Amino acid sequence: MRIAIVGGGPGGLYLAALMKQLDPGHEITVWERNAPDDTFGFGVVFSDETLGGIENADTVVHDAMESRFARWTDIDIEFDGHPFTVGGQGFAAMARKDLLHILQERAAELGVTVHYRTLAPEVDELRRSYDLVVAADGINSAVRTKYADAFVPSLDQRTNKYMWLGTDRVFEAFQFLVKQTEFGTMQIHGYPFSDGGSTFIVEMAEDVWRKAGLDSTEGTQFPPGVSDEESVARIREIFAAELAGHNLLTNNSRWLNFTTVRNERWHHHNVVLLGDAAHTAHFSIGSGTKLAMEDALALAACLHEHPTVDEALTAYETERRPVVESTQRAAQASLEWFENIGRYADQDPAQFCFNLLTRSRRITFDNLKDRDPGFADLIERGFAEAQGTAESAPAMFQPFSIGALELKNRIVVSPMDMYSAVDGVPDDFHVVHLGSKALGGAGLVMTEMVCVSSEARITPGCTGLWNDTQREAWTRVTSFVHDRSTAKIGLQLGHSGRKGSTRLMWEGMDKPLAEGNWEVVGPSALPYGAECHVPREMTRTDMDAVVADFVAAARRGADAGFDLLEVHAAHGYLLSSFLSPIANRRTDEYGGDLTNRLRFPLEVFDAVRSAFPADRPVTVRISATDWVPDGNTEHDAVEIARAFVAHGAAAVDVSSGQVTKDEKPAYGRSYQTPFADRIRHEVAAPAGAAVIAVGAISSYDDVNSILLAGRADLCALGRTHLYNPQWTLQAAAEQEYRGPGADWPAQFAAGRRKPPTSRTDAVRPRLALLRETPRDAVHLRWTPGRAAE
Repeated sequence: MRIAIVGGGPGGLYLAALMKQLDPGHEITVWERNAPDDTFGFGVVFSDETLGGIENADTVVHDAMESRFARWTDIDIEFDGHPFTVGGQGFAAMARKDLLHILQERAAELGVTVHYRTLAPEVDELRRSYDLVVAADGINSAVRTKYADAFVPSLDQRTNKYMWLGTDRVFEAFQFLVKQTEFGTMQIHGYPFSDGGSTFIVEMAEDVWRKAGLDSTEGTQFPPGVSDEESVARIREIFAAELAGHNLLTNNSRWLNFTTVRNERWHHHNVVLLGDAAHTAHFSIGSGTKLAMEDALALAACLHEHPTVDEALTAYETERRPVVESTQRAAQASLEWFENIGRYADQDPAQFCFNLLTRSRRITFDNLKDRDPGFADLIERGFAEAQGTAESAPAMFQPFSIGALELKNRIVVSPMDMYSAVDGVPDDFHVVHLGSKALGGAGLVMTEMVCVSSEARITPGCTGLWNDTQREAWTRVTSFVHDRSTAKIGLQLGHSGRKGSTRLMWEGMDKPLAEGNWEVVGPSALPYGAECHVPREMTRTDMDAVVADFVAAARRGADAGFDLLEVHAAHGYLLSSFLSPIANRRTDEYGGDLTNRLRFPLEVFDAVRSAFPADRPVTVRISATDWVPDGNTEHDAVEIARAFVAHGAAAVDVSSGQVTKDEKPAYGRSYQTPFADRIRHEVAAPAGAAVIAVGAISSYDDVNSILLAGRADLCALGRTHLYNPQWTLQAAAEQEYRGPGADWPAQFAAGRRKPPTSRTDAVRPRLALLRETPRDAVHLRWTPGRAAE
C-alpha cells in the first residue's frame, strides 16, 4: 500500500511504524508541519491495558517507553488544606518529547519517510496518489474540515478555563489540588512524568477566572510557541504554597477552553480520521495520546486483516468507536463535574474526595474497596456517622426518612407500568408484582402510574383510582405489603395527557388504539410523535376537572393505605407536557415562560398536597431534560424542582426525557444521576427535601457509590427488580450484610447466606511458603531515579 499520513504526532508515527512492521513493502510518507524537536505539552499518561497492547504490537517501542516511565499507584487529593491519599490505582507517565523521539527513531529505523517542517499536499491530491490518507492532524484538523460534509463533526467547546503548564517540582503521585480562593474554587491536575518534572494543569470556572483577574490577556494573539507570561506569573502567586518554591515551566502555555470533538463518521472513501481529529476526551480522565496510539494499533490491525481499504476502515470504525464513545461518556461526566466543582465546596472533605474519585462513574466504591480498603472503610464509616447511625452497614442499607415516613433502607422500586388492569382495577397480578418487590427487601415500593380518570389512562390496561372498586382493590395490595413485609408502599398519580388512548406496550408502544379510542387532551394541539394522537387544547374547565380528579384519587389513595404519594410530572404525560416548551405553546397565562408553564402543574400539586394526609409525604417526579433542542434543560429542571419543593414536595424523583419522540438521550450507566446530583445540592438539601436518582442504576455498587458521594438520598431501580424481585436481599447477601436494613421474611431466611458454587465450595490446600503482601500495602510513590525498576 501507499499510505499518506498527515500529522507526525504520536498517533501518526505509531501507525506508520506498525504498518511498516506488518509489511516492509508498504510505502509510507508522513508530513509534519513542526520541527522534530517542537513538542507541545509536558507529560502523557498510559494505562496498563494500553501498555499491554503496545508491548504486544512492538516490543522495541514498548521497551524504550518502559525505561523512561515514572510509575506510581497513589492519588493525592488536597481539598482546601485537607490531604488524602488513595492507593492501588496504577499509573505510568513519561515526557511527551521523549515519546516523540522514540517514535521518530522507530519510524526512521523501519524506513518511514517523514517530512518535518512541511505542510502536507492538498488532501484531494493525496487521495488520488495514495491508497490511504490518514488524518492525524489534531483537534483543528484541516482534513476533517475539508470533508466536513462527510465526517459531520461536532465541536463542543466547554466553559471552564485551563492552562497546560509544567513544574520542576517532582510529584510523588497523581495530584488533585483543590483550592478555595477568594475568587472561587480552582484546581490543579498534576502528575510526575520524569525525574525532573511534573505536569501542572490549572483549571477553573470562567467566572472564577475573571474574578481573579486572569482574563487580562483575553483577546491577545500569542505567536506560536509564546506563552502567556502575565497569567503564568499570576498563577505562580496563587499557587505558591503548592509549588513549594519550585518553578513553573511553560511551553506554548495560554488559556484554553476544552473542546470535545465527535464525528458521525470517521472515514470517507480512502480518508480516515485518527486521534484528536476524530475524537477528544477531557484531560481529567485520560490522555489524548493514549487514545491516538490505541487508534493506530486498531487501524493497523484492521488494514492487515481485511482485503480492501473500505472493508478495513469500516472494521476499524466498528471496532474502535464503542471504545472511544465509552471513554468520551466517562470524560464528559468528569469534565462536567469539574465545571461544577464549586457545588461541592461545602461537602465533608472525605466525602468530597470520594465524590471526585467516582466522578466519571468508572471508579466505584467496590473498586476503591478492592484497591485501598482503608480509604473505603473511612468513607463508609463517615457516611454512617453523618446519618447519625452507629451501625456499620453499606450505604444502601442505612435508614432514611422522606418527611415523616421512615424507610429501612435507600432502595426504591421505581414505578413501572404493567398494563395489566381491567377497567382500571388492579388484580392478583398487582398483588404478586408489588408484593414480591416488598418481600424482596426494598425500602419503598412504588406503584405504576395510577390514572385519575378513565380518560387519563395511557392504555386500556392502566390502573386507576377514579372509583371505589379500584380503591378496594388497591387496599388489598397495600395490606399485603404492610402485613407481610416491612417495606412502605407509595402511590404514583398521573394523567396521560397527549400520550393517552394507545395500545398496550407489547402491542405497539405509543401507537393509537385500533378501536375504542377516547379523546386526549394537552396544553396545546401538538402530538407526541408523527403517528400519535393530536390532543385537544385544554380549556380552564378541563383543568378544573383534572384538578378535581387528582384530588379525588389522592383521597382514595389515602383511604387505601398508601404511605406516600408521588405526583407524576415527568415523561411527557399531562403535567410534564405543560412544563415543556416542546409540548406547551399556549399564549395564555399557562404558556410562555417557565413561571407560566409551572402554573397548572403546581395547582395540581397543591390540591393533592391538601387532599393527602399531612403526616404522609407527597413527592414529585420530573423530567430533568427533554433531550431535544429548545426543550427543557437541566437548568430549567433546577427551577422546576425549586418550585415544587417550595410548594411542599418532600422529595424530587429525577428522571428525564420521554417528552417527544424526537429526543436523543445520552444513555449510559447511571446517566440521569448528574441531574439528581445538581438538584440535590442546589435545591433539595438546603430546603430539607430528598432526591431520588433513577436511570440505568443496576448494581449495588452503583447505588452505594451514588449515595456515598452525596449525589442522591435514595436510588430507584426498575428493570433490575423485574430481573430479580429479591434484588435488595441478594445485594445484602452479596455484601454479607445482616441488619435491620435488609430484614428477611421468616419464610425466606434460609436464603440469606450466599449459596455455594463450584468455585467457592472447594477447600484448597496451602501451596505457598510465604504469604502474599497484605492487601493494605497499596501505596507506591514515584521517586526520582527509580525509572528502571
